[in-house]
Amino acid sequence: MNKMKKPFLNDALLLLIFSAVILALPLWSEPFGANYPDLLQKFAIYGIFAIGFNILFGLTGYLSFGHAAFLGVGSYAAVWSFKLLTMNAIPAVIFGVIFSGLLALIIGFLSLRRSGIYFSILTLAFAQMSYNLAYSVLTPITNGETGLQLARADPRIIDRMFGEATSAGLPITDLFGEPMSGYPGFYFCAVLLIICFFLSLLIFRSPFGLMLKGIKSNQNRMKYTGLNTRPYMLTAFVISGMYAGLAGSLLAVTAPHAGAERMQWTASGEVVLMTILGGAGTLIGPMLGAGLIKYFENIFSSFDNNVLHHAFSFLPDSVVDFLVPVVGLFVGSGWNLTLGLLFVIVVIFLPGGLVEGFNRIFSLFTSDRKRDAQSVQAPNQAGE
Repeated sequence: MNKMKKPFLNDALLLLIFSAVILALPLWSEPFGANYPDLLQKFAIYGIFAIGFNILFGLTGYLSFGHAAFLGVGSYAAVWSFKLLTMNAIPAVIFGVIFSGLLALIIGFLSLRRSGIYFSILTLAFAQMSYNLAYSVLTPITNGETGLQLARADPRIIDRMFGEATSAGLPITDLFGEPMSGYPGFYFCAVLLIICFFLSLLIFRSPFGLMLKGIKSNQNRMKYTGLNTRPYMLTAFVISGMYAGLAGSLLAVTAPHAGAERMQWTASGEVVLMTILGGAGTLIGPMLGAGLIKYFENIFSSFDNNVLHHAFSFLPDSVVDFLVPVVGLFVGSGWNLTLGLLFVIVVIFLPGGLVEGFNRIFSLFTSDRKRDAQSVQAPNQAGE
């Protein structure tokens, strides 16, 4: 009985610590200059995106390059909810999850007929098709390259029924009257992140999660036993797509706009980098990768030549004139080069991502303690 309770207590403790860390993020991120609401919202939103992607890639090993399609659909569905129904965030989130789940069901049903690189190429093709449809063909729905935005003349049927649709300027998103901007917007995203992490924890520990891990380990052997793995794969794909749709809807909640750029292949590649950088197949890893990439994006992309000249002002002018152009390649608009180098270093030296690095450090300290304990115990036994 105690053995059965121990994993449950460990998971409960993990969830408690995770919740405390996320809710206290504005406090402990202040020394790093990352405690302003817009960046904190990105941490939470892209953390949800990465956690959902990890359910597919981390558990099954199926690499999708098309998850940006679900991110974009979630954003479009949320903005249309704001325009047609109400500025309340709850219906927008629900519609974002539903529509992205339906799209994931269609794309997954077709893409999962293949595996390996063929599956990845199919998902990439569907994502690019979705991007082109949103950019040109479906302009009446997506507003093309301009993007879908709010307007004072929007119907907002539910708000008008309760006399809440009249405002001097553009309407703002809210949660039962609480504006979804600033720190309230972050805490709304943070609570959903905690819920998503809890659901991911349940999936990892469930028989369904074990089945997905078995598919990743040896899918052919499972098929030889007579098991049909496709329903499990499709379910994982749909759940992962719904996570992405939730993240897309939250992007629209915190900034009521939806554009086709959210469906580009670069957005799909970004979540792949987040998951691998943090540690694919781990519970915390994707969240760490998402936070690290968004933090570096915010820091390095803000550097320009003036900032670099000021930073190196203590050096001789000749050295400054040499360093600024070189360092400038890795910051500002070229910050992705820094991200690429970081990704290469992690893949070469830490194939398991940041989580593997933390585990190595932890095991190093624990092994030192064990050696110290053994060295103390040995003389005592000799004296006896």
